[in-house]
Amino acid sequence: MDLDVFVSAHRAEWDRLDDLLRRKRRLTGAEADELVTLYQRTATHLSMIRSSAPDPGLIGRLTTLVARARSTVTGTRRASWRDVSGFLLEGFPAAVYRARHWWVPTALVSTALAAVLGWWIGTHPEVQAAIAAPEELRRLTRPGGEYETYYSSHPAAAFAAQVWTNNAQAAAMCLVLGVFLGLPVLWILFQNMLNLGVGIGLMSSAGRLDTFLGLVLPHGLLELTAVFVAAGTGMRLGWTVIDPGPRSRRTALADEGRAAVGMALGLALVLLVSGAIEGFVTPSSLPTWARIGIGVVAELAFLTYVHVLGGRAVRAGATGDVATEGRSATVPTAA
Repeated sequence: MDLDVFVSAHRAEWDRLDDLLRRKRRLTGAEADELVTLYQRTATHLSMIRSSAPDPGLIGRLTTLVARARSTVTGTRRASWRDVSGFLLEGFPAAVYRARHWWVPTALVSTALAAVLGWWIGTHPEVQAAIAAPEELRRLTRPGGEYETYYSSHPAAAFAAQVWTNNAQAAAMCLVLGVFLGLPVLWILFQNMLNLGVGIGLMSSAGRLDTFLGLVLPHGLLELTAVFVAAGTGMRLGWTVIDPGPRSRRTALADEGRAAVGMALGLALVLLVSGAIEGFVTPSSLPTWARIGIGVVAELAFLTYVHVLGGRAVRAGATGDVATEGRSATVPTAA
């Protein structure tokens, strides 16, 4: 393609499209039809230039022009409360439900790993000695020690906000970093299970495992479930890089990536609940059975929400992805 000749032949059309887009008044019917026609032609011109004569300056100009024309032709869509309710009642639970074959095994394996680490640390004094000096271990595990005072060391509201921020960041990292074949997700998950295993091991060796579980379970059930969901989804995203299925790798990553981003927003809300429990319930004066009961109720409520609403949405065809009109057009592929 002779780029100079091509530009000379079509510059008038591009200028006319730009002029129509700059009009402050409402376009007439004929002008609107002309704008649509010029938009389609300019999009074709942009495709031809990209494939035959990729000039960065011209591509940048036409890309902007086509984007402006597309926005004018298709219009803009504003978010509404219907979108929020659709996300909470359909999109988010559907995404979590679809990913259950990844995050449920992740939860089981991770919980078993934490239990094994706790048993190993609790039954091997030499491992405990490698973690900290005996005096420091006693300071951690004694009645009124640091494991207990940790949850009441700051005002409840500030502590809940800090916990929520940290956990939401960890969940988001699991979701986003999953694209790197899931390897960073495994490391983040291992670090969380190691911290839990250390607490189990040290407190069990001091004969105070019941106290530790009474402090962890109220918020930990829901909190860890959210982390497992994020980790499982991140690993599924990593597997998509390896095996995209019948879709192209780019399309598969776009589909799963959009669902993962939406899931990050939903999990932030779940972690907000667990953070509130950790900030206000865990350090409260309620009896242990009542604090654990609140955690169990919150966990069962989330699982029921995912199973009932998510299962129903998936059976109706929902995937957790954005609506069709919000996606880029894709070319059909053979299965």
